[in-house]
Amino acid sequence: MPTLYPKLAAALLVLTVVPATAATLAPFTSDGCSVFPDGTASQQSLWLQCCRAHDYAYWKGGTHDERLAADRALRTCVDAVGEPAIAALMLAGVRIGGTPYLPTRFRWGYGWPWPRSYRALTPAELEQSRQYRELP
Repeated sequence: MPTLYPKLAAALLVLTVVPATAATLAPFTSDGCSVFPDGTASQQSLWLQCCRAHDYAYWKGGTHDERLAADRALRTCVDAVGEPAIAALMLAGVRIGGTPYLPTRFRWGYGWPWPRSYRALTPAELEQSRQYRELP
């Protein structure tokens, strides 16, 4: 049994170091603001367009800096509709819940097979993402 450990360690190292190859991007989907309301009781879709734009960024994924920019854009958008407190709450939620390391339906890079992690899209992956309209 002890000889199995080096082989297992080597296999795990390969899985963590070698990036995934040529995955297929699923068609863009948006669930609005995921587990958060799309607006207020009187304006039920007040910041929905902010969440759909955020979903598009999350769907195609990319680098850590791109995720941070998408999250900040969400906060700016919700703030612009007059809800700065909601914007701050949403920013905290997406920073915590949007990690690419969990197999959730709203993770960073959810259009790609899990696990994806943070990484720049290749030219071929960018081309796949361009096949879909940003906000259908």
